[in-house]
Amino acid sequence: MLVHFAARAAIRRIGTSVAPALVLLCSLPPAWADAPLALAEAQRVAVARSRMLAAQDAAVTAAREMEVAAGQLPDPVATVGVNNLPINGPDAWSFTRDFMTMTSVGVMQEFTREEKREARAERYQRAAEKALADKSASIATIQRDSALAWLDRYYAEAMLSVVAEQSRQARLEIEAAESAYRAGRGNLADMLAARSALISLDDRASELRRKAASARIALARWVGSVADAPLVGTPPIDAIRLDPNTLDSDIAHHPQLAVLARQEAIAAAEVRSAQANKKSDWSLEVMYSQRGPAYSNMISVNVSVPLQWDQKNRQDRELAAKLAMLDQARAEREDMVRAHTAEVRAMIAEWESDRERSARYGRELLPLATERTQATLAAYRGAKATLSDVLVSRRNEIDVRLQALQLQMDTARLWAQLNFLVPDDGMGESMVTH
Repeated sequence: MLVHFAARAAIRRIGTSVAPALVLLCSLPPAWADAPLALAEAQRVAVARSRMLAAQDAAVTAAREMEVAAGQLPDPVATVGVNNLPINGPDAWSFTRDFMTMTSVGVMQEFTREEKREARAERYQRAAEKALADKSASIATIQRDSALAWLDRYYAEAMLSVVAEQSRQARLEIEAAESAYRAGRGNLADMLAARSALISLDDRASELRRKAASARIALARWVGSVADAPLVGTPPIDAIRLDPNTLDSDIAHHPQLAVLARQEAIAAAEVRSAQANKKSDWSLEVMYSQRGPAYSNMISVNVSVPLQWDQKNRQDRELAAKLAMLDQARAEREDMVRAHTAEVRAMIAEWESDRERSARYGRELLPLATERTQATLAAYRGAKATLSDVLVSRRNEIDVRLQALQLQMDTARLWAQLNFLVPDDGMGESMVTH
């Protein structure tokens, strides 16, 4: 309203020539009217905003560039020198008078065996695959954590709404108690009890507002400024994408296990590189030497080969170390498979139990608590119950409602952790209902 009044005042001051523009400006929707934020949209925004994914894309690019470089021959080496230059006597410091003095230029090339170059390139190829697996794991983590933040805010606001509704009822009960007290039909204890109940609800509301604010801050870490938008939609927490009957095979697609599998592949590539290092490479050097005008110029050709005279303490030890690292990577992956399988099975069992309990709350406990409150309130109006009885029933009902929401929240958090063990490209498609 203040915006519209200010606009009208400006129109009167400036004149009718700019009035249409100001009227149009005032008719626009406010900039802070954010569109509702659904869970899937929050996850999409979180993935799009992530800088970790950009860093892992850079790691993939770096590994692929190194793969190409590792498969090439070493750079040739250019040599320039002076050989057999006299430093005393009549020919001292002369480049031409002594027949042994010569200036030389040459080039040397090391010919690394093709199997070595292929093994080194393969190691970086596996590193690129590991970086891609890291990216997949990061996407799953972002989807899971952004979903958890969204759910925390969703249920904190739902609990706050329940307490706000009960607070309104409590204020009406205070008014009724005060009216009854003034009319001589009530007592001071009932009025004080009603006020105490309202204060308790206000305290609960303050705690829930703090939790909602904390959840909003956590959500903003993933989605930025849209974290303040109203939340919309109910997540399908009764269905997950995992099937317990095929869990042992499905768990192999877990991103963290995929990362360990790629780490094992890197270790295997390093073993092959160490095996290739047991065969020596060779180098070729061609050199042209110029002597004084009275002597012939010369050309030299040299071939050099490293002598692996102590393989048992060098190359064999290196190979043994790489084999041990491969065994380590394989054992770590197998142990992680067992740990994740047990953890996921336990989470599925807990999720199914929480779903069953949540259904019981909705089917039995919540209706009973509501009926008890209504019955007590009817008895109070008929002078067959006290206001304290009404307050006790109200407190029991709100406790049951909050417990039901807390149970739904626990179920939803388990759903998010199970449903986003692997990245969800379809954001909710192909789920299994239990």
